[in-house]
Amino acid sequence: MDAMHGHHGHAHDHHDHAHHHPAPSDKRYTIAIALNLSFVAIEGAAGFFANSTALLSDATHNLSDVLGLALAGGAAWLAKQQAGEQRTYGFSKATVLAALANALVLVIACGGLLWEASSRLFAPEPTQPLLIMAVAAAGVAINGATAMLFLAGRKEDVNVRGAYLHMLADAGVSAAVIVAGALIYFTGMNWVDPAISVVVVLLILWGTWGLLKESLDLSLDAAPAHIDVAKVRDYLAAQPGVTAVHDLHVWAMGATKPALTAHLVRPEGGDDAFLAKVADGITHKFGISHVTLQIERALRDDCEHC
Repeated sequence: MDAMHGHHGHAHDHHDHAHHHPAPSDKRYTIAIALNLSFVAIEGAAGFFANSTALLSDATHNLSDVLGLALAGGAAWLAKQQAGEQRTYGFSKATVLAALANALVLVIACGGLLWEASSRLFAPEPTQPLLIMAVAAAGVAINGATAMLFLAGRKEDVNVRGAYLHMLADAGVSAAVIVAGALIYFTGMNWVDPAISVVVVLLILWGTWGLLKESLDLSLDAAPAHIDVAKVRDYLAAQPGVTAVHDLHVWAMGATKPALTAHLVRPEGGDDAFLAKVADGITHKFGISHVTLQIERALRDDCEHC
């Protein structure tokens, strides 16, 4: 059996697809953390002073996001570190793990918010609606501005998307708190404060599910959602002279680094030109930049379930 390995290297890896945007500077994480940490202190104090569950819940939520941003920023830095003898793939996977941690933190924070808001719903207390609205308006501005820092790259990088969703969720919470403050001010219905909190928490949980599922899948080395593995297999099987495809694996080495390995059965063998052509096709057709192919002249006897 003649086996050839075609690691279609890194020449084509890094014309890195015109549809990918350059990654913004990691300074955005530092800016986001500083802004949100400052606002958490202000909002928490205002929440106690105004006796507002909504403000206290939003402050808790913002604090969880500071942790999430710290994880995301640290992961982005780790992903740029060089591979070593033991960690041959480098630290690219850190971005996926941070996205998973972000999603889990958000789910846990939402659980706490839901518990607190539900208890206040049945025992509403007087609040200070004007203070609530003023602080919440500041929250919309700060969280909205922070979200814009992560606008670029959110579609390509699940980790950046996690940070972006966190900030949008915070802006949404703050906007809902403004509505709650206005209703309390004009109607005197203090139960509106925890009621709005419950609604917003449920919406956040609904929006977080996709991020949690995607990051969990990538952590378990599932194929990225945008890559149809069946079509990849069909493409490989349709190459000239290929009679079978087995041991096909597609996974993500990092949030934006899909990889592929496959064995192609080709009785006539294959040279470097053939391997390069197939790997180039995989990169341009499916956006997989790290391709490793092995040519076999005949199907192995032990490959019944490959």
